[in-house]
Amino acid sequence: MRKIHVIGIGAGDPDQLTLQAVRALRGTDVFFLLDKGEVKSDLTRLRRDMLETHVPEGTYRVVEARDPERDRRAGGAAYSPAVGDWRSARAGIYERLIVDELGEDETGAFLVWGDPSLYDSTLGILEEVLGRGVVTFEYDVVPGISSVSSLVARHRTGLNRVAGSVQITTGRRLAEGFPEGVDDVVVMLDAHQTFRRYADQDIHIYWGAYLGTPDEITVSGPIAEAAPRIERLRAEARERKGWIMDTYLLRRNPERS
Repeated sequence: MRKIHVIGIGAGDPDQLTLQAVRALRGTDVFFLLDKGEVKSDLTRLRRDMLETHVPEGTYRVVEARDPERDRRAGGAAYSPAVGDWRSARAGIYERLIVDELGEDETGAFLVWGDPSLYDSTLGILEEVLGRGVVTFEYDVVPGISSVSSLVARHRTGLNRVAGSVQITTGRRLAEGFPEGVDDVVVMLDAHQTFRRYADQDIHIYWGAYLGTPDEITVSGPIAEAAPRIERLRAEARERKGWIMDTYLLRRNPERS
């Protein structure tokens, strides 16, 4: 029976790998990497650097495939179908990689940024592959340090306050309104800097980009004061690298403990 590790590798810092993740890396025969193109080639390089740091040379091989493009123009009712099509295209690639590149007595691995449980499609895609019935395998999941954990650590704050709750959502959802009954909201996958809509409210922002990497940038403060700086730094970084990964925590009524 083939076996697959789904390994959370943290937000980008090789030192954030857990001991469990390192053990899983060292027990892997084949690593599957999806290439996102020249613009994001440093994401592939970071993964390879982690392997070179933690896994003995000559004990594994790396197989790369091109990640399918997702229609990012789709919005409204078309958004979910577009994501579904992209996931199915990925499932086809995963299936081919496992069938063609992984022997029946070997262990493969997918390296997932952050934690596989948080806004990542790998687990659902593997279930789709199994559901197709072309190939069978067992898989396990190794948790990782998410960008959310890295963000609050860098800002030396907590996710929630005393007797309070925290909600993790997306920029798309935040654009529909600040969640009801929640004062602390973590926002991921926001390409449009939706926090700017709340610059007239008593809300503090803790923002970070490229967390855990040498390019890391962080900004915090009242949105009205921090937003212009975040916009400038974000635009400069995106122009320089060609891509950006960022997340932020919004804290309403920040003076409350």
